[in-house]
Amino acid sequence: MSIVADRIKRIKLSPSVAARAIIAELREQGRRVIDLTIGEPDFGTPAHICQAATAAMARGETKYPPAQGTVALRRAARAQLLESTGVDYPVSAIIVGTGAKQVIFNGLAATLNEGDEVLIPAPFWVSYPDMVLVNGGTPIAVPTTPATDYKLTPRALEDAITPRTKWLMMNAPSNPTGSVYTEAELRGLADVLQRHPHVWLMTDDIYARLNFTDTPTVHPLQVAPALADRTLVINGVSKAYAMTGWRIGYGAGPDELIKAMAILQSQSTSGASSVSQAAAVEALSGPQDCVTEFTRVFRERRDLAIAELQGTPGLDIVVPQGAFYVFPDCAGLLGRKTPDGKVIHSDTDLTHYLLREAGVAVIDGHAYGAPGTFRLSFAASLDDIRKGCAAIREACARLA
Repeated sequence: MSIVADRIKRIKLSPSVAARAIIAELREQGRRVIDLTIGEPDFGTPAHICQAATAAMARGETKYPPAQGTVALRRAARAQLLESTGVDYPVSAIIVGTGAKQVIFNGLAATLNEGDEVLIPAPFWVSYPDMVLVNGGTPIAVPTTPATDYKLTPRALEDAITPRTKWLMMNAPSNPTGSVYTEAELRGLADVLQRHPHVWLMTDDIYARLNFTDTPTVHPLQVAPALADRTLVINGVSKAYAMTGWRIGYGAGPDELIKAMAILQSQSTSGASSVSQAAAVEALSGPQDCVTEFTRVFRERRDLAIAELQGTPGLDIVVPQGAFYVFPDCAGLLGRKTPDGKVIHSDTDLTHYLLREAGVAVIDGHAYGAPGTFRLSFAASLDDIRKGCAAIREACARLA
């Protein structure tokens, strides 16, 4: 009899983690691999944020923090949430976790009963469905198309809602597509949610500051404040401030939900690192020039990746408006043959071919609920982006 619980058997290893293991193995064999799978900024954490952590340690802030998060960080998060959502959350309605991922997980764990359905627009971040499954829920992928820039439409949302629907999960700018919603598009979705009061909204805003459009990212609660009573807003410092390893995320929502999440967290990880929380206070409250500069650099890299990939035979590209990913449609390459006669049957076959023949690592779209696509990260140097995209273009051209 297996020692492993059934709930663990429902889920799989993160594809990005698996990809990094393959890349490491190839590099150990002496192969040069350009890694365009990475889902984190390649910048160092800004100096003023690191200095705040050092100062906190010098003050002796190295003890157990409150399970729900330090008051200082929750106050800093409150100010950021007011700016981004228009909702003035009390500090008691904010929780700090070990990364935004834990806050998402705790929100699902605290609310899902067996069989509850969670609507997830596809393409989606790879972890969403597995986090739903391990907590007894049923993930329902709601397909989107390149014609709508991979954004959920009111009609698709309306058709997907059932009496068992518990949550709609939204992520914008999106991983993996970089999609950004307009105010009008969000209003249409909010109108649907207002007709279905049993459906809660979870917004993953981790890329919200990395927006390449001319206007700030619009939040659903700015469009429909009445939804705040059934919305869990999630954000963190990992992407916008290059703080992935500091592991700090936060969430805000109705008191009953946040209290339930705090109880769960008190019996699992307890409080996030006190030193990391002090650094996050400085990130949210201190100078924001670093975010402006990171966004400028990512936009430059985005433009280079698009310029290098456009015109590649068999690839169709929707230009991302935020985050740091390009998500090409590669359906036009399926059925073609490699130079050694192997047929490319799927996006997974294509990504293996690109790794083997071009020395470029990307992640297949099947992992994101979108077969016939792949994800390329431009959180890499301009040189790696230029060489990697050129190698992809040349490898695709060799397919017969």
